[in-house]
Amino acid sequence: MKLFKTTLLAAVASVAMGGAALAQDDASPFDFSFNVGANTDYVFRGVSQTDENYSIFAGVDTTLWGIGYAGAWVTNVDFGNGTDGEFDLYSGVKPVVGPVTLDVGVVYYGYMNQPDGSNEDYVEYKLAGSGAVGPATIGAAFYYSDDFFGGTGEATYYEVNGSFPVAEKVTISGAVGHQNVEGPFDYTTWNLGAGFALNDTVGFDLRYHDTDEHGFGDIYDSRVVLGVKAVF
Repeated sequence: MKLFKTTLLAAVASVAMGGAALAQDDASPFDFSFNVGANTDYVFRGVSQTDENYSIFAGVDTTLWGIGYAGAWVTNVDFGNGTDGEFDLYSGVKPVVGPVTLDVGVVYYGYMNQPDGSNEDYVEYKLAGSGAVGPATIGAAFYYSDDFFGGTGEATYYEVNGSFPVAEKVTISGAVGHQNVEGPFDYTTWNLGAGFALNDTVGFDLRYHDTDEHGFGDIYDSRVVLGVKAVF
């Protein structure tokens, strides 16, 4: 199971560490931001993508007229088969409907130096929403791919998530999700952690990840990950 890939950014990571923020600039229809960072392990949907080793990443995001967004993100990975890099290209819109902010988008996942015939590249479609409940934020997300990583066929991932500020610079957040893939690869994952904003540029995240399928391999085991991210 070392080669089974479950990908990219959990919604809670976007809450805790930043992401494609929709900061509207009245003077321009476009607003750009850049990010760099590192983690003790690159974990997505509960699964290590770096064979339980560190990751270094960087990305660029732009918002369009205060509602649309697009971006790119790159990191190292280790699937034990020669694949050593991941790049993600994504775009979407975030309309506000009453108290709820929707997120309708698409993500392309590409992999560098993958073996011939491994069919690791794929596309996911996303529908998510979030809203404030007092000082807290709660949300849900649904992802769909018609041809998942490795050519495994249709796959879905759904999640509920939330965050709550406990101090001026500290936010507690967590998520529970379920990955469904054709074949015997379904599993449930959850995480809980805290984000600390050192200043307007640098933030830290300490998070516990786990799944209910440790039998799939070590990369599905529980783990604690420390990350740092700078956005400018």
